Amino acid sequence: MLRLKPEGKERFFQSPKLESVFGGSEANVAVSLSIFGKNVEYITALPDNAIGRGAENSLRQYGVNVNALKKDGRLGIYFLEDGACQRPSQVIYDRAGSCFAVTKADEYCWSEKFSNAGWFHVSGVSPAVSEESCDSVIAAVDEAKKAGCTVSVDLNYRKKLWKYGRTPESVMRQLASKADVLIANEEDIQYCLGIPLKNFNTPLESYRNLCEDVKKAFANVQVVAVTLRQSYSADRNGWSAVLSGKTGFYESAHYDIENIVERVGAGDSFAAGLIYGLSTFSQDSEGERKTLDFATAAGCLKHSIAGDFNLASKEEIENLAKGNTNGRIQR
Repeated sequence: MLRLKPEGKERFFQSPKLESVFGGSEANVAVSLSIFGKNVEYITALPDNAIGRGAENSLRQYGVNVNALKKDGRLGIYFLEDGACQRPSQVIYDRAGSCFAVTKADEYCWSEKFSNAGWFHVSGVSPAVSEESCDSVIAAVDEAKKAGCTVSVDLNYRKKLWKYGRTPESVMRQLASKADVLIANEEDIQYCLGIPLKNFNTPLESYRNLCEDVKKAFANVQVVAVTLRQSYSADRNGWSAVLSGKTGFYESAHYDIENIVERVGAGDSFAAGLIYGLSTFSQDSEGERKTLDFATAAGCLKHSIAGDFNLASKEEIENLAKGNTNGRIQR
């Protein structure tokens, strides 16, 4: 997508300027994974014009291989007004009729896409855009499973996008039934899977139970990762996560993030960190804990970086995960 945003913390059209960058959930994950050194291919549909080429180049400059259908049409847009203090941020979508929204599942030739792939990732934003994009996501997941890929799904509930007739729960439960890894927050799980967060003696016990309920409902899911955000204001958030993996249940460190530069993309950064860890570290208890720590630190650092993409390096994330939180100048 193309993102248009007022400068700084201004309101929409407070001044006649809008900053432009490219982004989007899966694109954000692809960029992070490429920066971490993974070989990444991003599949999409783009307009065959200068705007589409700009979007494509924004990914290629970070090493992402872009496999895009080129066609007449437009690129989807979202408008972001960055919040401050007690004024929340707000997003307005303009994605109807975009190339991505109107491309049908069989146009992608999904059966040819996964011959050399080991992992396929998709977010709940994509099936929310249109009936055509929903069918495309379902077809892609089916083909990825046939090819033996690990499939991760970030539930990513977006209330403003589910307008074309299907419900989030009917679609996302279908995708969850084929996923190996689920990524979400508690609201995503409630609205996309119909599984509520129950109150136990401690928050940690409640989230442990939530992960167990997800795994009981979807026996194929091996890993559930849930991000926990405490929004004290638009400028200060608490950030942590839990992971229910193959070997146990783990809780990350808690980060108190003040003077937030950019909140958008933190969840995608977490997802990228999780995919990197699960596909890189040993899959024992030590590796799963390390994976959670890496993913949570990646999401934390994204709050300090403007734009959709997380440009934090693997080394910076590992340094934070080890406990270096003082932000001192590196000389």
